[in-house]
Amino acid sequence: MRLAGWVHRRRDHGGLIFLDVRDRTGLVQVVVDPSAAESAYQSADALRNEWVVAITGEVQVRPAGTENPRIATGGIEIHASEVTVLNPSKTPPFYINEDSDVDESLRLQYRYLDLRRERMAANLVLRHRVVKYIRDFLDGRGFLEVETPMLMKSTPEGARDYLVPSRVHPGHFYALPQSPQQLKQLLMVAGVERYFQIARCFRDEDQRADRQPEFTQLDLEMSFVDESDVLDLMEELYTGLAHATAPEKRVTSPFPRMTYAEAMRRFGSDNPDRRCGMEITYISPTVADSGGGVCTGALAEAGGTVRGIVAPGCAGYSRRELENLTEIVRGQGARGLATIGLDAEAGTAVADLQPDTVRSALARHLDIETVRAIADAMGAGAGDLLLIVAAHEEIVSASLSALRTALGERLELADPDELAFAFVTEFPLFEAGDEGSLLSVHHPFTAPVPEDAGLLEESPTAVRSRAYDLVVNGIELGSGSIRIHDRELQDRIFALLGHSPEEIEERFGHMLEAFEYGVPPHGGFAPGIDRTVMVLAGEPNIREVIPFPKTQSAQDLMMSAPSTVDEQQLVDLNLRLREAAQEITAPE
Repeated sequence: MRLAGWVHRRRDHGGLIFLDVRDRTGLVQVVVDPSAAESAYQSADALRNEWVVAITGEVQVRPAGTENPRIATGGIEIHASEVTVLNPSKTPPFYINEDSDVDESLRLQYRYLDLRRERMAANLVLRHRVVKYIRDFLDGRGFLEVETPMLMKSTPEGARDYLVPSRVHPGHFYALPQSPQQLKQLLMVAGVERYFQIARCFRDEDQRADRQPEFTQLDLEMSFVDESDVLDLMEELYTGLAHATAPEKRVTSPFPRMTYAEAMRRFGSDNPDRRCGMEITYISPTVADSGGGVCTGALAEAGGTVRGIVAPGCAGYSRRELENLTEIVRGQGARGLATIGLDAEAGTAVADLQPDTVRSALARHLDIETVRAIADAMGAGAGDLLLIVAAHEEIVSASLSALRTALGERLELADPDELAFAFVTEFPLFEAGDEGSLLSVHHPFTAPVPEDAGLLEESPTAVRSRAYDLVVNGIELGSGSIRIHDRELQDRIFALLGHSPEEIEERFGHMLEAFEYGVPPHGGFAPGIDRTVMVLAGEPNIREVIPFPKTQSAQDLMMSAPSTVDEQQLVDLNLRLREAAQEITAPE
């Protein structure tokens, strides 16, 4: 046979040279024996790691006791009769044949080498399989894959647009799509009925671990559906996808469905990690008459509440550990953290707790009966630590959510092999902006819950939307909604968002005119492909599953982008820079 690839390792065993040759599919061992092939031996003697070679030889079963069960080809080896150097290689800037820690900037600068490493190559294969499964799944259910334009009109959709100047129309700009939202709705008007696309999207916003300036999402839309139709489809897709591409992961069906209000009440977050337990307990009634100044003071404030979580087995936390937890909630705006450690022996019932088995700075404010009542309300037991925050509801939710996340990691409560999916529904339609303005929580095409439509003008922030998210393990995989398909209602929403009639017509006239030509009820979903692969691969960052990502500062270190352009290009586009561009330097 003839084998071609890269030299993964070379070992000289005094008379025999062993090569591990690698291609995308894995490794195979090559044996070069000078007594059988002197010329091949001389060529192999000069080889170094990452040289590109071609091997001609015979496949043989390895001698008994020399098999390598760690690789798929570990039962055989190639006895070379010819070794040809196709291309030598410089010494790489980091090891490719081992999964060692390498500075990310260096990895991104030499991404073409980084992608040779086993873990990164496996992530590329996983990404391919994920996208292929999605395409096959949707094709089997009557969806059409339709491509939409990359050069679009700039319309406000929540983030800043990436703008593309037009040479043919000076002073005018295209925008790269933040999503194909308007186009997929227009495809429903066109009668496509079931559309999907593996869509490239662009948003000029600050980066984080699960965000990139350009990203990929599964974009889909369906006509004549309600929320349950969309969620049922997504549950079937993601259950099958996980089983097919990450069989080591455990998925529990059906996926729980909770409203936004329920998610905030139970977890303090709209993308909860349910694996950690530690659900939030509302204890305002229990402490209302306790005499504890912090708790009763918070309740006296408008929107004040008292809630807490139970950290299992943490009653013995030191003062420093408790101070660290307190700093977490202060970072979310809380004034402090009330802690109650139940130091009683295992098996002690809550009703039998005694003052000498309770560790708490609140002890002087709370009698033992109140402590027992709090512990009972929170479902705590001997050895547990009660963590209580008293403040405005938003601060309490953010504080306890941050505590759940920190303690979940510290106590290793989350099973890494579990995919705890859930749907969150009925998000608020609006949130308050500056100076009394309103902002769309999802986007302006999201339909309100019909029962709340009468509140649009009198109490808009109380209106629930027909929007929904798919979350897993504390990560939002994607969002969707049932859309507005009535022009009058869409006009009302735009007006509430502060758009003038002239502005509405200029920015959205094409959509509103289409709404006058018979629009079916429709809804859709748009989960992120990058985030999906990240979760299935068990990676902490989407940059690990994107072939050529940008840095945290939206730079491409491999190609040194963004960069300046020739003056003539600016002239052709009728553009002039307001001031000299600053040179961008890569991080050290």
